[in-house]
Amino acid sequence: MDWLGGLAPIPASVSALLIALSTLTSMISASMGVGGGTLLIMTMAQVMPAAALIPVHGMVQLGSNGGRLVMTLRHVEWRALATFVPGAVVGALVASWLLIRLPAGGLELTIAAFVLFTTWGPGLPKRALGRLGTFLAGAVTTLLSSLVGASGPMVAAFIKQRGQGREATVATFAACMTLQHLTKAFVFGVAGFVFHDWLGLIALMVVSGVVGTWLGLRLLTRLSEHRFDAGFRIVLTVLALRLVWLGVDRLLV
Repeated sequence: MDWLGGLAPIPASVSALLIALSTLTSMISASMGVGGGTLLIMTMAQVMPAAALIPVHGMVQLGSNGGRLVMTLRHVEWRALATFVPGAVVGALVASWLLIRLPAGGLELTIAAFVLFTTWGPGLPKRALGRLGTFLAGAVTTLLSSLVGASGPMVAAFIKQRGQGREATVATFAACMTLQHLTKAFVFGVAGFVFHDWLGLIALMVVSGVVGTWLGLRLLTRLSEHRFDAGFRIVLTVLALRLVWLGVDRLLV
């Protein structure tokens, strides 16, 4: 365990916990389509310095989603991705200089409202799922991701609305999140974050995340479309309700 202490400026036991958790959360995301990244950042928030939380989580998720993208490449909905990417670039550029924030709790409640509406509401109109809607989804979710690191459920809810099936949902979500987390390297690099101090931990969490992804995809092939859809909705709802609780708690402080 001693060598784990040199991976990052946190205790070796904490590094070991995060490496193991990266496997579990990647397995959850690969099999259920969403949820692993949010569970990971919730845990990291309890044991890591606040300044390092979003950039380190972003780099770990970049590796995890990148691995899942490679493994599911043939199922990606490329038209949606081609429109999502320019929006993500715009969102990243805005995030790199944006100073004004919503009131404490506002971001969490905004994301939760969108997720609950798209999961249980009447569905987004076709126009919202077109090129402009996908572009705006890329811009807004990338901006939110850079600010709070919690846009995954929002992206997943939007992708699910396109109704392309479980494999396409998982693959396209992985592609969108890979590109979104890639922008964080730019955003936090510009902001002066020193990634070098955390590279050892990031590398091992990425490797363990790839293992979790492989295991999760094996489970995905055994799930029926109905069970996947039900599980996907339940996970999104739980995550959204957690964001509601967090947002209300912060508004009342």
